[in-house]
Amino acid sequence: MAGISPETALPATEPPSKRRRVQDDSVDSTPSCFESPDGAPQSPAPNTSRLPDQSLSIRHANLHAKPNNHHRHDQIPIIPNYQPHLVLQGHTRAVSQVRISPDGRWIASASADGTAKIWDAATGAHLETLVGHMAGVSCVAWAPDSNTLATGSDDKAIRLWDRVTGSPAHAVAHRENPGAAAGLVMKGLTGKAAAARRARTGVPGEGVRGGRTGRGPLLGHHNYVYCLAFSPKGNILASGSYDEAVFLWDVRAGRLMRSLPAHSDPVSGVDFCRDGTLVVSCSTDGLIRIWDTSTGQCLRTLVHEDNPAVTNVCFSPNGRFVLAFNLDHSIRLWDYVSGAVKKTYQGHTNKGFSIGGCFGVLTDADDGAGEDADDNGNIRQQAFITSASEDGDIVMWDVASKAVVQRIKGAHKGVCFWVDVHGSTMASAGQDNLIKVFRHRPRGGRLKRENGVGEGIDGVNGDDEQDGTPDAAMADEELQRRIGASEASPGLHVKEEQP
Repeated sequence: MAGISPETALPATEPPSKRRRVQDDSVDSTPSCFESPDGAPQSPAPNTSRLPDQSLSIRHANLHAKPNNHHRHDQIPIIPNYQPHLVLQGHTRAVSQVRISPDGRWIASASADGTAKIWDAATGAHLETLVGHMAGVSCVAWAPDSNTLATGSDDKAIRLWDRVTGSPAHAVAHRENPGAAAGLVMKGLTGKAAAARRARTGVPGEGVRGGRTGRGPLLGHHNYVYCLAFSPKGNILASGSYDEAVFLWDVRAGRLMRSLPAHSDPVSGVDFCRDGTLVVSCSTDGLIRIWDTSTGQCLRTLVHEDNPAVTNVCFSPNGRFVLAFNLDHSIRLWDYVSGAVKKTYQGHTNKGFSIGGCFGVLTDADDGAGEDADDNGNIRQQAFITSASEDGDIVMWDVASKAVVQRIKGAHKGVCFWVDVHGSTMASAGQDNLIKVFRHRPRGGRLKRENGVGEGIDGVNGDDEQDGTPDAAMADEELQRRIGASEASPGLHVKEEQP
């Protein structure tokens, strides 16, 4: 069977511990343990007539084709070698998520302390603290232009921020006290001074639920907002919540476009494919669903035989595969068109917390070898998968062989909740209230560092050089070539054989 009917309710189960609720003894904390749901009734396969076929791939590369650049066989393979670079301090509670901006220049962090922070990725300098949420912040997402930031919180609100000014892009506003709700305390300012401050920061007089009158926050979810993702054009924001729904927002108008009754348990992850036509969502109900962005139609439902809870999901750089993080110590690479598990990656610990990771791509430029292109102008590149781990480690796998190519042991004290990669830069978030930045050490190269103490950081990078980062399109041919169709598992409900 290909999926589970959304109308069929799964047995009530306890969701995994929320990243920001680690060791939180408050009355509204989420329990720390998790029990995977039992098997659920199955229904006929969903209608996939609108699901794009192989044309989803930007390049139609032969999966088994060999590179025609013969001298590459004599080259040393590009192997991830990320080394500690910076430690960013400033949050007072666990850091639930960290994201590197699309241009690679900024790092955003979300924390259980109710704030989000923006950092300089090169120097580690603390740039802004975004205050305004009334509860812990679970998720953060960058718009494609790297100038707008979205945050989601336990206060059920989504807020958009201007990176340059640190003020709300759609100002946080409440009728009771708009200035305080936005985190902009205007003590001592009255009359024209207060009006000028409001005009400069964008703080309005009122905010309205479900709309943008007064440029208010995006309100509509009935429970914690847990995951966010911008579309490639930045005009749509997808949000997932503990209310089991996925919302699609019109960013410019600040209004709700579409509500998808996606799952029967909290929505733990959302992502857009590279052309924005598809949205993927996952949940602790064990389901992964592919949605048509324009119509809201569910095109495919994926579920593994063991039905483990899924805590995070993302599309591959070429949009052809979906990477799912499961609460059975496994990460699975799905071909969502055929509905088959292509690869299963193991070696990290994940059984009770919502942790995340992503794809990474390194090129010869990142490896200190320059732009080594073949006769056809193709640049050598290496795709890998990275994930956080509950034991505090960061683990990286080769996409094709599933071998662990690097393990950073003890990156965080306690649980490492999130890892994001942008070329030669990696950032992680942990239970220890820290954000750590790692840099890929080129072959024969030496990473410049100097230890020091500065505001909001524990180490200062002495190398101001900005590294180029591969565009997502650069991973297309590599990923297609390295994922062999012959290695697919028999089907949706058949466990993949372990080597």
